[in-house]
Amino acid sequence: MKRLPTCLSTFLFVSILVACLAGVLILAGAWLLPQQAAQAFGPPSPALSPVQRLIYAARLLSQQSALTQPLQPGAATRVFEVQLGEPASSVIERLYREGFIANAQALRIYLQYSGLDTTLQAGKYWIGPGLSPLQIAQTMQDATPSHVRFGILAGWRLEEIAAALPTSGLAFSPQEFLAAAQSSAHPYQLPFELPERASIEGLLFPDIYRLPRDIKVQELVQMTLDHLALKLSPEMLAGFDRQGLSPYQAIILASIIEREAVVDEEMPLIASVFINRLAVNMKLDSDPTVQYALGYNPAQNTWWTNPLSAQDLEFDSPYNTYIYPGLPPGPIATPGLAALQAVASPAESSYYYFRALCDGSGKHAFAETFEQHLQNACP
Repeated sequence: MKRLPTCLSTFLFVSILVACLAGVLILAGAWLLPQQAAQAFGPPSPALSPVQRLIYAARLLSQQSALTQPLQPGAATRVFEVQLGEPASSVIERLYREGFIANAQALRIYLQYSGLDTTLQAGKYWIGPGLSPLQIAQTMQDATPSHVRFGILAGWRLEEIAAALPTSGLAFSPQEFLAAAQSSAHPYQLPFELPERASIEGLLFPDIYRLPRDIKVQELVQMTLDHLALKLSPEMLAGFDRQGLSPYQAIILASIIEREAVVDEEMPLIASVFINRLAVNMKLDSDPTVQYALGYNPAQNTWWTNPLSAQDLEFDSPYNTYIYPGLPPGPIATPGLAALQAVASPAESSYYYFRALCDGSGKHAFAETFEQHLQNACP
């Protein structure tokens, strides 16, 4: 029997050794790669076969930085809505197109690996490029996010704020809110001193607030009060003082202006009318103060009765500025920033009267005398 040449024997031995080593490496990789992927990205979907797990593990590990690093660290969040029945491919494409992620393919691989592509929940989410793709994917597994948005509109009274709570996702009831806000024995840190027995009507600054779903009612109230304190700049407070008004009196007047004005650009002129009237001890004759005094109108389903009757204008209340001169005892609604600025920097005018124009624009005709005021009436 002939023997193989020595060089050929050596080659075969080395080839077999290399093949064995390659097999060992493949077997080691088949075990190690899925383990590394599971540590970095969580367990794979049980629907994947062993071969698929290995392939996805290798692809994920090669894309690890694209999945764990946010596109824009520190960026603000915004609303992203997943539609009912929307496929994962569409969601991923929109996330990429709208600037939430930098690598659509990497997120697609992760969702398929984890099985989360079949469990994306329809709903609205607060996400942003400041979150990593992994964080975004996890967020969209829960259609009940940990934070909610709650809006307080300028011109709302406390009862209207309370009425918005049942659909807000917050944990406390309208009754609990009103009890916390209307009590004169409140435990809050205030931006200025209130008169004795005054509630915080008018002090909950209007804005859109992003709130923890489990926030307590007192924490919400304090947050809005703190927001008001930030808006009351030294320049604004100095403006109130120039009009001879304390901060609380300025907010009372701003709340009336908020309800009177339809367009913000008229607020400084409306403010000038009321300040001119206060200067000569003339009654303010403001419809919104009567509306506030009347309270809820079940026939109209509103807190702001409109139109007011002659009998309504005779309703006896310290808030009725057709009967009592000066400012009412408290704000009638929550004024926005434009109304506060109008009080701090009113227009210079000689007007004492204004009434709505007849064109439906919401703007007003202003007059110096009562006779001019009558002439501005609609035909």
